[in-house]
Amino acid sequence: MHSRGVPGLFTVFVDADEKNSETDVAQFHQGGLGLPDRDYYTKTDDASKKLLASYEEHIVKIFTLLGDAPDKAAAEAKAVVNLETELAKASKTRVQLRDPEGNYHKMPLADLIKSAPGFDWKAYFAALGAPEPGDLIVRQPEFATRAADLAKTTSPDDLKTYLRWHLVHAAAALLSKPFVDENFAFYGTILSGTKENLPRWKRVLASVDKGVGEALGQLYVEKTFSPEAKSRALTMINDLKAVLRERLTNLEWMGPETRTAALKKLDAFGVKVGYPDKWRDYSTLDISRQPYVLNVMAANLFETKREIAKIGHPVDKTEWGMTPPTVNAYYNPSRNEIVFPAGILQPPFFSATADDAVNYGGMGAVIGHEMTHGFDDQGRQYDAQGNLKNWWTDDDLKRFKERSTKVVAQFSAYEPLPGAHVNGELTQGENIADLGGSKIAFAALQKALDRQGKEAREKKIDGFTPEQRFFLSWAQVWRVNMRPEMMKVRLNTDPHSPGQFRCNGPLSNLVEFQKAFNIPDGSPMVRPAGEKVLIW
Repeated sequence: MHSRGVPGLFTVFVDADEKNSETDVAQFHQGGLGLPDRDYYTKTDDASKKLLASYEEHIVKIFTLLGDAPDKAAAEAKAVVNLETELAKASKTRVQLRDPEGNYHKMPLADLIKSAPGFDWKAYFAALGAPEPGDLIVRQPEFATRAADLAKTTSPDDLKTYLRWHLVHAAAALLSKPFVDENFAFYGTILSGTKENLPRWKRVLASVDKGVGEALGQLYVEKTFSPEAKSRALTMINDLKAVLRERLTNLEWMGPETRTAALKKLDAFGVKVGYPDKWRDYSTLDISRQPYVLNVMAANLFETKREIAKIGHPVDKTEWGMTPPTVNAYYNPSRNEIVFPAGILQPPFFSATADDAVNYGGMGAVIGHEMTHGFDDQGRQYDAQGNLKNWWTDDDLKRFKERSTKVVAQFSAYEPLPGAHVNGELTQGENIADLGGSKIAFAALQKALDRQGKEAREKKIDGFTPEQRFFLSWAQVWRVNMRPEMMKVRLNTDPHSPGQFRCNGPLSNLVEFQKAFNIPDGSPMVRPAGEKVLIW
């Protein structure tokens, strides 16, 4: 099931050993839930209990579609929810999962077998294609123990029902219309507030991107991403790296020992722009005129085999973690690299023919954001080689935490919905990255304007100065329209703050923003001097 993309009990994946970043290892992670987070099972307020009841009703309907009698389906749904609730109780919170050290536990398979008896780990890894996986990273050992115990003590019939549910749950959106509609009725409408499903071609396109994204990416890049765009993006990256180097060199709160290590880390940043230098070979993936769901599972199996084959081998530093059409970017701490797919190097973030102020306010701030992730509350725990290792003096770490605590407090005060606040701890890393990214990108724009001379610096477009256009572009990329139901899901699960706070929160700390629009002190978009937060 796992090898074909069907979840259950836990997940296993392959990634770099965080304390030996040159080698890929198998890693165990908690899982096995049909709802987005443990809190949906453990919270006891009326809204949470109502949603859990709706989830159980959804399971009943799916089992009924499979042909089960209503009474039997109801009993099966209860068994599924009961088992998932026990898994949820054993799961760490999203905030706890953000602690790299707290989720690093390296052990041989024999130790996992000893600490989590009741589940045949040897048979599992053999079936996965890794009979000798070597040392594992068991991210949540307590969860492994509990999941194995539940596998042992749950009745075989209930365990089969649970696995049967996750099979049809994983496949529902890929099956015939009754399954698609019922799956959307719960996950789309009840959980997320969406009134209408995407047209089928868009859903299938997402499957193609997920399953054979680098094949799709070759076509996408040919049509959308020119060499000129890549060259201009690299110029922006170089400007931002130069600014961050200047800021690290002159940072008043950081001592010389930590500063040296920070500069070493910045200089070691890997940079990927647009698309991979070598494309993935899909020649062993057999896509045929069989049912859609089986082709999707075939793609999942191909990817699992590709991943499992990496265990114990050197990390392939050329590999990408996103497909070229993806409208996103990332920082990978174990590789100490920043990656910008061609999909995000498009309007409104970026255009090869756009005004610099617009590009630096959009894509430039994204670049700065990903760079700052190397120095946020999580990224700062990895060294220049991508190893989980403390390179901070005690005094500098204390000063960093004093500042990052203020970021947590600022965002925790935001209330997107009545009674529902942003989780400042969960969103801490992204908020630090937004704050640093916007400030670094603004300074990088000044470098670009300096190269172009006085005319560019004074040029107004539509009545706006370059500085104003920068911040308007920043605001434009965060425009979002979200239903309250989806907002609640995001507040529970998303490490990013809602768009309006990603836009306004960082800028209310920046004197550059206040000056650009000549905003008086005391205005809502200007935080009092004593409350302004700046880290990088």
